[in-house]
Amino acid sequence: MASLGVALVGTGFGQKVHLPALRIHPQTEVVAIYHRDRLKAQQLASQHHVPHASDNLASLLALPEVQAVAISTPPFLHYSMAHQAITAGKHILLEKPVTMTYTEAVVLRDLSVKQGVTIAVDFEFRYVPQWRYLHHLLRQGMVGSYRTIEIQWLMQGRADPQRVWNWYSQKSHGGGALGALGSHTFDYVTWLFGNVARLTAHLSTRIGQRPDVEGLMQPVDADDTCHLIMELADGTPCSAVISTVTHRGRGHWLSIYGDRGTLILGNANQADYVHGFDIHWGEPNRQELELLPVPPEFQLSQTFSDGRLAPFYALLDDFVGAITTQIPMVPGIGEGVNSQRLMDCARRSHETGHWVEPL
Repeated sequence: MASLGVALVGTGFGQKVHLPALRIHPQTEVVAIYHRDRLKAQQLASQHHVPHASDNLASLLALPEVQAVAISTPPFLHYSMAHQAITAGKHILLEKPVTMTYTEAVVLRDLSVKQGVTIAVDFEFRYVPQWRYLHHLLRQGMVGSYRTIEIQWLMQGRADPQRVWNWYSQKSHGGGALGALGSHTFDYVTWLFGNVARLTAHLSTRIGQRPDVEGLMQPVDADDTCHLIMELADGTPCSAVISTVTHRGRGHWLSIYGDRGTLILGNANQADYVHGFDIHWGEPNRQELELLPVPPEFQLSQTFSDGRLAPFYALLDDFVGAITTQIPMVPGIGEGVNSQRLMDCARRSHETGHWVEPL
């Protein structure tokens, strides 16, 4: 396959993770950069030796050398940008959450099928070696029948109330912990354990205002803390506590308790939410947990100092392969739709105070 020409749309996370992965991969080439500020687009393109820069998405999509688009803009822009790209026949690397609502996600899914384009969604935990090995152990029945599952994802990234107010602070822009972390949670719960039959949720905003770039205090209405209780299709209870405002938070932990033993996947690293995971196994009659090393076949071919880059690179490799073989991409828009559906259910449960069953 000749190099896949990719346009970078979104220059925050996109510049830190998407851009280096696209430049390293032997079958992708960054051929254009979009930014709403044309001067910034041109500066970034010049800095990274990219031939095209634009503040107009339509003109960028009209470039024949653009075959795919990597979208990492704030979530409120995902639907319109992805819709334009699909209509133009471009393949898409899409950050999560894929849209603002389940209905929008379904429209993108159906349109992508009609247009015959591939969409990859960056649910990167599916590519982290420890998560891949955990998935294997569960498929082998290591813990037996599930008794209960507990998730704690307690981060300190936004614990400082002086951290600047931006799109992440605004519900209307897709900000908040549910979209940033809950979207991942809903995806990996389904991937590891199966469908969610019903759920109840409480969403909270613990830091109610933040200073904008000029130092003026602005209201925050996006959630920063989420409590979720899920009942899986097999009846297993699964709870999740998610927060982005916990000073010295515990990190990211997944505990699975079964009738044959316990598996605990955990990462206390607050500086890198990918690097640092370990898996521990506890047998019923042993007091100490046993560290399980990850076998070589579950390791990634490349690693980088930024933990986010290796799993994204692996996803990118699958994306290129899916385009080449025309085999449906997983994780793709179907997984994005499922995650979005469960996020909508969580918001509806919070608003009504009731359990909600996914449609």
